[in-house]
Amino acid sequence: MSNLDFNLELQNKLDQTLQQVYLGGGQKKIDKLHSKNQLTARERVDALLDTPKEAIEIGALAGYEMYPEYGGCPSAGVVVKIGKISGIKCIIVANDSTVKAGAWFPITGKKNLRAQEIAIENKIPIIYLVDSAGIFLPLQHQIFADKDMFGRIFRNNAKLSSMGVPQIAAVMGSCVAGGAYLPIMSDEVIMVKETGTIFLAGPFLVKAAIGESVDAQTLGGADTHCDISGVADIKVDSDEEAVQTIRQLVSHLGERPLVGYNRATPSEPKTSETDFLSFFPKLRNKPYDTINVIDYLVDKDSFIPYRDTYGQTILCGYANIDGWSVGIVANQRKIVKTAKNEMQFGGVIYSDSADKAARFIMTCNQKKIPLVFLQDVTGFMVGSRSEHGGIIKDGAKLVNAMSNSVVAKFTVIIGNSYGAGNYAMCGRAFDPRFMVSWPQGHIAVMGGEQAAKVITQIESKNNSELSESDLADKVKTEYNRTTTPYYAAANLWTDAIIHPSETRKWISQGIEMANFEGELPKFSTGVIQT
Repeated sequence: MSNLDFNLELQNKLDQTLQQVYLGGGQKKIDKLHSKNQLTARERVDALLDTPKEAIEIGALAGYEMYPEYGGCPSAGVVVKIGKISGIKCIIVANDSTVKAGAWFPITGKKNLRAQEIAIENKIPIIYLVDSAGIFLPLQHQIFADKDMFGRIFRNNAKLSSMGVPQIAAVMGSCVAGGAYLPIMSDEVIMVKETGTIFLAGPFLVKAAIGESVDAQTLGGADTHCDISGVADIKVDSDEEAVQTIRQLVSHLGERPLVGYNRATPSEPKTSETDFLSFFPKLRNKPYDTINVIDYLVDKDSFIPYRDTYGQTILCGYANIDGWSVGIVANQRKIVKTAKNEMQFGGVIYSDSADKAARFIMTCNQKKIPLVFLQDVTGFMVGSRSEHGGIIKDGAKLVNAMSNSVVAKFTVIIGNSYGAGNYAMCGRAFDPRFMVSWPQGHIAVMGGEQAAKVITQIESKNNSELSESDLADKVKTEYNRTTTPYYAAANLWTDAIIHPSETRKWISQGIEMANFEGELPKFSTGVIQT
């Protein structure tokens, strides 16, 4: 199979998977919502957006193939998109009531917190479309009590409010128990008559607790909370009216200070999609020249290399992506020869590469230029020669500079993302504004072959009942299952799996969003060994 056919096949698999995920709890439940004159979560979000096709979706594959014993949890039971509403960039969080009545699974909580994190980092308005039955009780022990669980949502509500980040909530269905605090801690609350309800305890629990018989609308419907309790602010008759009201409210938001990231007139890349997919190798261990990836992603002839003959296993340089000025830090996958006539393997970070990348990151912070990391890395160079040369010291220098960077960072996994290379190249733990993967991307401590050899050596000494070859195959199969881009996306280690052609859109919109952050904090690395 050619490179082109292989890469297109990966993209087709992704498209088919997403189409299935977009159905949420299934067509029957969608039809049931429509019979009640209600919109689905995705329909509500798209109706809010100025141009739905231009929006980007966070965590569409969150929860993928998780919780099979409970029927699954497509998209973690919540839709999160970033796009413009009345011309203003916003993030929208919409409970999908077709998935277990919008109940919160552990991955649902993680995805909601990710949405709030994006709003906090970028200071963009966040819109909640509430339609949820509350915590999924069979898994309450995995979502209720710890720091980064359900309660953190309401803490973030308060923090966002104190930061002056607008929050608007529309209650379009159930809003139960602790979840009732989410809309009420927002700036404004809209409720849809007949379908929207807010209460700490529903009719059945009220009956059991205090013996009172009351229906849901009397207990906590729109009339109750808009006319009697004063909990909600605006009462509307339908989902469509709620959407239009939100659009009007957003249109009144004032302007905010910008960071001031530079943007020139955009131009198309040098390399076409077909040419790139024909070039990009189907085997993840095959060397290639990463400059071809850069030519595919950046505006034509905009790349200016930084120290291109030094530390050659990392490419650094300035460029424009959709007009935005960026600094690119990319793993070079071809085998290179140094000035000392030494061979360096592609995808491996050597001391000189780490030193160069650290310096480049510091320079980009000095110039207020966002950073884009292109990961295809197998890790740092090992062995006595590297250790004696201070590879740990130089690697720490890179991690320090990258960790303390104050400009917006974006990470794209284009191939391997292994070991400490994942960390040094701005993995999830280091707060990239977006982290996305191509269908070719894999995340792990090391490759499956290497892991199988290590584990087999250990287990064979422990008198394993399996032969070394059978044990190696078993380990490799299980190991590889947990390194796929789908496993990473399901667990929200990445925000999305995207076609390579969508990379420019994600980075461009990400920088536009990050530009609303206002004044950047002072850049400082603290102590760095030299």
